[in-house]
Amino acid sequence: MSTRTLPLLFINLGGEMLYILDQRLRAQNIPADKAKKVMNDIITTMFNKKFLEELFKPQELYSKKALRTVFDRLAHASIMRLNQASMDKLYDLMTMAFKYQVLLCPRPKDILLVSFNHMDAIRDFVKDTPSILSQVDETNKQLVEIYTPLSGGEFQLIRQTLLIFFQDMHIRVSIFLKDKVQNSNGRFVLPTSGPVPYGTNAPGLIRMFSCSGEEVRRMQFRDGGNYCGALREGSFEMYGDRVIKLGTNMYSVSRPVETHMSGTSKNSSQHTKVNTTPNPLAKEELNLLARLMGGLEVQKSANTDSGFRVNLFATDEEEEEALISRPDEFSYEVINIQATKDKQTNAELAKIMGEFGETGEPAPSSSSKGDDLLAMMDGL
Repeated sequence: MSTRTLPLLFINLGGEMLYILDQRLRAQNIPADKAKKVMNDIITTMFNKKFLEELFKPQELYSKKALRTVFDRLAHASIMRLNQASMDKLYDLMTMAFKYQVLLCPRPKDILLVSFNHMDAIRDFVKDTPSILSQVDETNKQLVEIYTPLSGGEFQLIRQTLLIFFQDMHIRVSIFLKDKVQNSNGRFVLPTSGPVPYGTNAPGLIRMFSCSGEEVRRMQFRDGGNYCGALREGSFEMYGDRVIKLGTNMYSVSRPVETHMSGTSKNSSQHTKVNTTPNPLAKEELNLLARLMGGLEVQKSANTDSGFRVNLFATDEEEEEALISRPDEFSYEVINIQATKDKQTNAELAKIMGEFGETGEPAPSSSSKGDDLLAMMDGL
């Protein structure tokens, strides 16, 4: 597993979230000033300096549930509110869109180009707000400095880590089903023809070398595809007549989007359960959430009456029906932590983190765990 995957996962999922919210704000005719405030608040929180400092540290991926909770908090970092069903649908669209983009990258390193496309789109959302734009530019600079020196093998490991994260997610999305890039079981249809990745040869040839490096034998095999040369550097024009710009906004053209759980007609609610076993990285996950919460404090508006609700469904009835039919294990609980300097809160935080400890492993002392988290919040 790569320890450099988390920032790319967060930025790309965040970019997809902004695409969807922008489309829904326009579809529901939300006043331009309110819509702009929503986007600005979310992007400001998303690119909070202290939060990103923690995010860019080499570390393992966080659990699906913890990451989902981060985006739940991020989506509500403004005056906009989403019901549980709409939040579920938003997260489904985010994850499936980025999963498809990862699968379609002609070579592992192109995941970075997908990330840059998302960053360009986010920059365009805040181009009229210099203070937020500088935050985005600083993050883009970090991406360049950290990821461009990585080797092809390191990007292959990043791609593998992302695919492991997405492997049990098979949500059917109407856009993908209509375009026939997704099967009825939620799995994507990947093309076997078109240009090969930049710097590589078309498959079909096996070369054998001696110990001295001299080629001694060649063998041909049937590749089953129709390959037409290599892509140029940085290009996403691929797969025959299908021209795709990975990471760009597929919601720029208004199209109805629905999501459905994969499964057979006999058992339409068949799905993978969320892993509820104790997570040894729970303390780090809480710290990540704490940093995000710290970033939220400066975004709260004094006028709470100006809030509004966004619905990702066509009608309120559809949203209510989706909430009722949603499997219990796909309903994520949000834990609110209030960081105040009192003994009761210290004890409660210590108790929460103690429950996450590995079985058989003694939990750290209550004071040290509580103080670590509180000190981190106070520093924000």
